[in-house]
This record gives sequence, C-alpha cells and structure tokens, in this order.
Amino acid sequence: MHIQVQGTDIYAYTGGKAFDAARPTAIFIHGVLCDHSVWALQSRYLANHGWNVLAIDLPGHCKSGGKAPASVEEAATFIGQMMDAAGLQKAALIGHSWGSLIAMQAAAQLGARVSHLVLVGTAAPMKVSPVLLDLAQSAPDQAIAMVQTFSRATLSPPNGAGSWVFGAGTALGRRVLASNSDTNLLYTGFVACDSYSGAEAAMAAVSCAVLFVLGEQDQMTPPKAAKGLIDAAKAAGKTVQVRTIPNGHNQMMESPDSTLFAIRDFLQY
Repeated sequence: MHIQVQGTDIYAYTGGKAFDAARPTAIFIHGVLCDHSVWALQSRYLANHGWNVLAIDLPGHCKSGGKAPASVEEAATFIGQMMDAAGLQKAALIGHSWGSLIAMQAAAQLGARVSHLVLVGTAAPMKVSPVLLDLAQSAPDQAIAMVQTFSRATLSPPNGAGSWVFGAGTALGRRVLASNSDTNLLYTGFVACDSYSGAEAAMAAVSCAVLFVLGEQDQMTPPKAAKGLIDAAKAAGKTVQVRTIPNGHNQMMESPDSTLFAIRDFLQY
C-alpha cells in the first residue's frame, strides 16, 4: 500500500493483507541500502497471524518518494508522521541496523505510542570505518561488496534449495543505490549511523519493553557492541530480552526462522 506522509508517497508492504488501523500493528524499518523486502518472511507471518504489517521503504528509497533522511533523528520523526498519516495511535517498531537506531529514537520520541521495540543487529555507537565511508563515496560497488562480505556468516551458495544471501544482498544493494539518482543512499545512511550519538539518551526515554536480536558471527555490529545499550536499558528499568542467534549481520535473511520466532514470541509479551 501507499501512504501519503507530509505530501510524500510512501510505500509499505502489508504482507498481502488489507490494512486495518484498529488491529495491532508492527512497523518494520530496514537498514542502509535495503528496502522492505529484507523483512519478507517475518512480515508475511505476522500479517497472517492477526497483525497489521507496514514494512516500509524509507523516503527516497525504491518505491517511496521524497528526500532520503540524512540523520537518525530525521528518520525517527518521519516514523511518527507516518503513524499519524495511517491513523495509528500505537505500533510495535522493529528495526535492523540503521533501522534499529531509527526505531529506538522514534520510540523515545513517541513514548506510549510504541508498544514494543525490537532492535536487530544493533550497536551503540554504530561507527563506520573511515575506509568504508570513503569507498561509499568514491567506489560504491566496492563498498557494497565489502559490506556483503562482512555482513554474512558464509559467502557460499546454499546446497540444495534456498537463496544465496550474499548474491541476493549484493543485488539488492545495487538496486537500492540505483533507485535514487539524487542521493548516494549508501554514503548518506552510513554517515547517519556514524554520527548518531543519542542512543543512551533515547533508550532512557523509551517506555516499552525492548528485544535485542543479535548475530553471533556479526562483524558489522558485533554482539559486544550492543552491550552498553543493553546495560543502559536495564539500568533505566526497562524490560529487556536478548536473543543471540547463529548468523551474521543480516539475521532476517540468514536465519529467518530464528529471527521470526524471537520477534513473534516477544510481541506476545
């Protein structure tokens, strides 16, 4: 479906089900150089089990118009505006990587309007290597290849049925980058992650329970990089759950079932 947000046409995948603002709603937020499709399994499952699903393309990405957000705070403000436009008083926010920072900041800004917060592949601070930042500007194809290498637990094609996550991720990154001729989405997203310094303050302001879904072999946001944020959440008295699963940074694609079950069980809380 498409939602008009502040005069901008925003795409949200609903899992093939009609949207009904009266039902519980989960908003899925992708990371840098991704789109709604990274949540394919998780969004379809929830849509078929009693939830509204809005797996969005962020502004300026793929099927969504508008200007790509240049900061975590800007993207978080957009999430609130989208909820208003969709007639949603309350929603669960589920974000991956950059999307996890956006979800957390939005939860801090929206307070009781967020029922659950799920942070997949998160870190605070989420610093980006200067080499990767330089390549994102000067040689984005090389940067995409580097990201895919460090995002995966394995680079090998699957044996038998399945999808080759390294090849699929590379193709997705190239497609998303090509979707916006005005903005280098790879560089802009990385700068937004690298410059965000409000994680602990945002977590202190979050009013809902928080789930961390971390990949054991994640080299982009290693589990240890989330420890400070987990400790901050606990120190602030949040209800905190941590699920560590055996994969790399793209948990939704490498371990889709484990990621789904972690989210599903948490949303029942």
